[in-house]
Amino acid sequence: MLNAYAVRAVRGRQSGLLDHSEINGDGTVTDKDTGLMWQQGTSPSKLTWEAALTYTEGLTLAGYDDWRLPTAKELQFIVDYSRYNPAIDTTLFTGAMTSCYWSSTASTGYSGSAWCVGFDFGSVGYGYKTSAYAVRAVRGGQSSCRRIISFRQPARTSPPRRSRCPPCR
Repeated sequence: MLNAYAVRAVRGRQSGLLDHSEINGDGTVTDKDTGLMWQQGTSPSKLTWEAALTYTEGLTLAGYDDWRLPTAKELQFIVDYSRYNPAIDTTLFTGAMTSCYWSSTASTGYSGSAWCVGFDFGSVGYGYKTSAYAVRAVRGGQSSCRRIISFRQPARTSPPRRSRCPPCR
């Protein structure tokens, strides 16, 4: 049986995170589209989910103390699918690990797990809250409607399903 695949060819340079992000020079990066300010580095070590929440909520960086663990959708914003190992722009985000990064998004199917994003290839899945993963803090912002991502569960090996954006306000 022959498989057929659709291909779309585009012309011009690829738009990347650098196009709408600014390195602030104080250990942070600001995404000008979403208003999110990201920790440029990562936590000093891998942490369990509870420890990741504590770390981000207690973080003081660049004069701000309102840091938090990003949602799974927010973490997807900084994945660069044109790269792998790590799937992130290392000019913007220093110290990037190829492991999973915790999100604040708890699993609805099992209270002992939460969503994480793997920065090896940009995969989305969930991990046990007692596992130790990398952490990158975020603060502020509004999600950009043109980058809304829906998650199916269970989706340990399934890629995220992109949904149509509602009209922007």
